[in-house]
Amino acid sequence: MDFPVIPEAKRVQRLHPKSGVLRMVLDTDTYNEVDDQFALAHALLSPERLHVEAIYAAPFHNSRSSGANDGMERSYEEILHLLKMMPHHSADGFVFKGSTRYFDKTTPENSDAVQDLIERAMASPDDDPLYVVAIAAITNIANAIVIEPRIIEKIVVVWLGGNALHWSQTKEFNLKQDVAGAQILFDCGVPVTLIPCEGVTTHLQTTIAELEHYLRDKNELCNYLADIVASYEGNPYGWSKVIWDVATIAYLINSDWVKTTLIHTPILTDQVTWSVDTSRHLMRYAHYLHRDPIFADLFTKLSKLS
Repeated sequence: MDFPVIPEAKRVQRLHPKSGVLRMVLDTDTYNEVDDQFALAHALLSPERLHVEAIYAAPFHNSRSSGANDGMERSYEEILHLLKMMPHHSADGFVFKGSTRYFDKTTPENSDAVQDLIERAMASPDDDPLYVVAIAAITNIANAIVIEPRIIEKIVVVWLGGNALHWSQTKEFNLKQDVAGAQILFDCGVPVTLIPCEGVTTHLQTTIAELEHYLRDKNELCNYLADIVASYEGNPYGWSKVIWDVATIAYLINSDWVKTTLIHTPILTDQVTWSVDTSRHLMRYAHYLHRDPIFADLFTKLSKLS
């Protein structure tokens, strides 16, 4: 499969978040867990830094869906539900349904989300790339790249997926659902910032007591977010919940909160492990995050929503 060749200097330039307001789209399996809802709200409540142009529903399959398509549909409905609790955010021309199945390079799926991403990316000026923030299986983005490879020259992908490079395997939920799609992402040369789960974002935890203190009765959305976390595990004694999808939004709001470095893009093997190859193109890799300022910013913005 042929992709445009991006000069390394240009790729490295793109891997340094530019100043000012960033144009972004959010690709999310919103119904899968409880952290996507926090990430979506955080992005929309940060207009000083992020201009969210579209939201894409991504497929997922676990106990909360009957299959990839059902997961996408449930995520789409959850996005609409969240927007109803956020004034000044209409779903019209803003929320798009994504792929109904996982990536297949022989028959890529041109969903509404994929088509919107292609059109939006191709219309982007060279000096103003579109940030594609992905907090789900990378299916929608992989389909868009294969259908229109030229978009890799117009976008920067920030993906929460896989585990830390030192982990014994990278069978994290987002990545393991669509290994073929993830291999496209890492092999095509698109500028990628990878924010791993196990070993990096596992530090991004909150508790029922903290949510009750900072969010309870501030507004409808705050109550909803506190409730879904409390109901997820039945509020057991001494329990905390990872809200790791927020790491992608936090990185773009303030890159000092998420420590990153440039590394050679690893090979994602068919055995779902990382393999190092220092001849490959560079990507940005998150290796640590500062939990407290991230949650302080998130809770402040949520509680001030009116």
